[in-house]
Amino acid sequence: MGHREDLLEGAKRCLLEKGYARTTARDIVAASGTNLASIGYHYGSKEALLNLAFIKVTEEWGERLTVDEGGSGGQPEVPAAPLDQFRETWERVIGSYEQTRAVWQLQMEVISRIDSDPELQKALAGPQRAGRDGLAENMLGIDPETDPERARVAGLFCQALLAGVMVQWLMDADSAPSAQDLTDGLKVVLEGRGPAN
Repeated sequence: MGHREDLLEGAKRCLLEKGYARTTARDIVAASGTNLASIGYHYGSKEALLNLAFIKVTEEWGERLTVDEGGSGGQPEVPAAPLDQFRETWERVIGSYEQTRAVWQLQMEVISRIDSDPELQKALAGPQRAGRDGLAENMLGIDPETDPERARVAGLFCQALLAGVMVQWLMDADSAPSAQDLTDGLKVVLEGRGPAN
């Protein structure tokens, strides 16, 4: 790898170990085996490097969730029933929590910085939209190319749900929702109020 790639890998490691606010340029240089001048030369600024590193960490997390259990590296087999697919996807997301807790913490930290960091907000706008499409496709099997509007609204729903689940798992894993809880909750929402007792 060249300095550009080394810096990106070092920045990703620093983000997961130290978080966004506590990562310094010197931390990145130490983790990457490069020099301070390389950051400016390749990325323009430490912030631009960290923003890209955050996007890459998030993309890699999403890709890990779509790898099937057999390890063949392809998309998981899609169950016939949409609610089964929803539950199985959430089982993967929640089942990965202990191994990916640092990613969840990092995402919450970055979200808390959005209002005070316009460059970060600008850097995340496009990837956030692409992430919604990925969620719609991976969680619900909706292809954004053939059905863009359904993918858009489904992605918005999945993204909102994911953020809420993350917060609950970070705050109190013992009472946080399971994949079955989420599936049962979705069934209740779909059924509506039901008959009055």
